[in-house]
Amino acid sequence: MKLIILDRDGVINKDSDGFIKSPDEWEAIPGSLESIARLTRAGHRVVLATNQSGIGRGLFDMDSLNAIHDKMRRSLDAHGGRIDAVFYCPHTAEADCACRKPKPGMFLSIAERFEVELAREIIAVGDSLRDLEAAAAAGVTPALVLTGKGAKTRAECGLPEGTLVFDDLAAAVEHILGA
Repeated sequence: MKLIILDRDGVINKDSDGFIKSPDEWEAIPGSLESIARLTRAGHRVVLATNQSGIGRGLFDMDSLNAIHDKMRRSLDAHGGRIDAVFYCPHTAEADCACRKPKPGMFLSIAERFEVELAREIIAVGDSLRDLEAAAAAGVTPALVLTGKGAKTRAECGLPEGTLVFDDLAAAVEHILGA
């Protein structure tokens, strides 16, 4: 099984320091939906692993998160793409849970659900250091996109060993598909 793990905010959709709290605030990054559709057509399973501490902070609720993901899925459907599963952590950093990136808990749950071993052949795409650290801790290849917080992450942080760097999700997908 070909599995790709994506962060959401800053990778698929535009990010906001004030959090994406409603479907109206969710706006795809140009080319991201088409890129996921390319992965879908090539037979890849695409899974999201996203921190959503806005729930734990009381900024939005589960109905709002579900509505955001419904909009994302409808937008992807229109391009022929699919997200096979959404894993999210609703906790704040203070909760010190096992699922919040940079810990690898969501990645371990993905491996269990899809009955795969996490290995370097699996690529996890994110725009923040915590995305990359979670991927590295889980044993998958971290890939940084320079959209969202990615450019700042590259400039200000030491990246985990073996991190791939791409301008955006479209460039990452070009690499993944070998095109």
